[in-house]
Amino acid sequence: MASTVNWTAIDNDPRFQALHKKKTTFLWSLMAISTVYYFLLPIGAAYFPELFKIKVWGPMNVGILFALSEFVVAWTIAAVYARRANSQFDAMAAEIVRDSNLIK
Repeated sequence: MASTVNWTAIDNDPRFQALHKKKTTFLWSLMAISTVYYFLLPIGAAYFPELFKIKVWGPMNVGILFALSEFVVAWTIAAVYARRANSQFDAMAAEIVRDSNLIK
């Protein structure tokens, strides 16, 4: 016997709405952080070129290190999201899925 899921009822479920709000707020926060950090490179290069030209080690300067740090920031943001999804969002979603047949 195939069970049908009432998607409208799930969408109206307060637990689903809480999950959606929590996840959306968190994702917008991460996106804002990553966008600001991303644009710091061209802004810094345009307005503070002398800072970005400072040699750190051999041919490496502050600008190159800052550009490379963007990879570190991107991976860190991905790790932060994965940790939060695994610890909170997945548990909330699993509870909704477990009760999906009972939600009317």
